[in-house]
Amino acid sequence: MQTDMVAELALQATNENVNLAPKVLKELARELKNLDDTPPEDIKVHVNEENFSNITADIEGPLGTPYEGGVFRMKLILSNDFPDTPPKGYFVTRIFHPNVAKNGEICVNTLKKDWKPTLGLRHVLLVVRCLLIEPFPESALNEEAGKMLMEDYEGYAKHARLMTSIHAMKPKPKKLPIAESTSVNGTSTDPVSHTPLTHNSANKDNCPENGLIVGASDIAPLASTSPSTKKPKGELGSAKVMVDRKKVDVRKKSLKRL
Repeated sequence: MQTDMVAELALQATNENVNLAPKVLKELARELKNLDDTPPEDIKVHVNEENFSNITADIEGPLGTPYEGGVFRMKLILSNDFPDTPPKGYFVTRIFHPNVAKNGEICVNTLKKDWKPTLGLRHVLLVVRCLLIEPFPESALNEEAGKMLMEDYEGYAKHARLMTSIHAMKPKPKKLPIAESTSVNGTSTDPVSHTPLTHNSANKDNCPENGLIVGASDIAPLASTSPSTKKPKGELGSAKVMVDRKKVDVRKKSLKRL
């Protein structure tokens, strides 16, 4: 099934990529399919079925580098005698790096003197990602970045992070409206339908163990409805008098009998 898909892609691309030999296109289609199925770490290749000679990839900035948190888009442009000659690499996203010129051109030995026709696109992409981890200022295309890296690394890293934050940061996810963010399982937690406890900051001494601050006005109704509420002293005094009078009457009746 995969072989048929690769053949179909190669056949479709042959009509557009007249500068590449059919054999090269077929092998290229196979490799691009493999990159799409099993992409390299932190690299996403975008296959352009209409033009295999122009390959786009997004590289995530490696952790612990000034490029961390950014996503850098790059292109590999294949010539008509590929793979005998290496592809040309460019960063589309602006980046401050010793081995990347201001026009985006990438300088790495794999794409120049160390190129071999047997090297695949996966190898090239991994080398470019490694370049973000360990630059080579000795072969700098950006002389300013190369000099800063050698003489003032903190200044270089600060400038590279600034460029990353401006040009390469991932888009932040959109925040949901308050009405949506307060809904649970599709049910809106409308404050009108719920009556929370009254919070009274003026009565902080009336604070139960659960942390809610309840005012005196919240406690008053409970006092009148609780069955264990104590009666006022006046009512207790009158009841005691009635009991004492009954005791006296009982004693008088007992004396009469004697």
